[in-house]
Amino acid sequence: MKRSILTLALLGLAASGQVAENANRQYQTKEGREAIAKGLADPERDEKQKPRDIVYSMDLKPGMTVVDLGTGVGYMIPFLSRAVGAEGKVIAEDIASDFLDKAKMRAKTSNVTNATFVLGTPENANLPADTVNAVLILDVYHHFDYPDQMMANIKESLLPGGHVYIVDYFRSATSMPNGRALEHIRLDRDEVVKEVESYGYRLLWKKDHVPGVQYMLAFETK
Repeated sequence: MKRSILTLALLGLAASGQVAENANRQYQTKEGREAIAKGLADPERDEKQKPRDIVYSMDLKPGMTVVDLGTGVGYMIPFLSRAVGAEGKVIAEDIASDFLDKAKMRAKTSNVTNATFVLGTPENANLPADTVNAVLILDVYHHFDYPDQMMANIKESLLPGGHVYIVDYFRSATSMPNGRALEHIRLDRDEVVKEVESYGYRLLWKKDHVPGVQYMLAFETK
């Protein structure tokens, strides 16, 4: 009974829309996105984000199609591209066209030739149906204003056996600078698991990505 009540509460919250208003405030203006882009493109991000560990945990194979959902400036595109190889495909999605322009430039300067770019909306990632082996949601789930609708579109895009990987911050006073996670992050890890499972997914595994800072979750569809 307790889980049923929690699930209903989460569904009600998501159905109301705009649930990530605090997290998305800076993204509402071009100036705000420009400031964010500088951090996303920081050369020191590799040490903090551990992108190679993320890709290793995704167990990508040559020839796969992988989505970088909320690609931002395209930080993960080169790493994902190498993992799926020349016969594979990277679909880089974002809801901000100026971010996509930066992602295209990163792909070009990184000599990535197997990436395509999709402009989504807050309600729909606009992913093609039945084409995707894996979806990476890196530091993005807490930005979903309409998680139920976004996860439904992702579900439609997956091929049989496809997986969804969520990497995000713990909702704690120490996971982000100045205790920002307590206002910026809507749900902690186990609450994210319950919410995503309520959308028709099954948790495969969970682990710390950066201990005390970020976690990683793997899901399949039920």
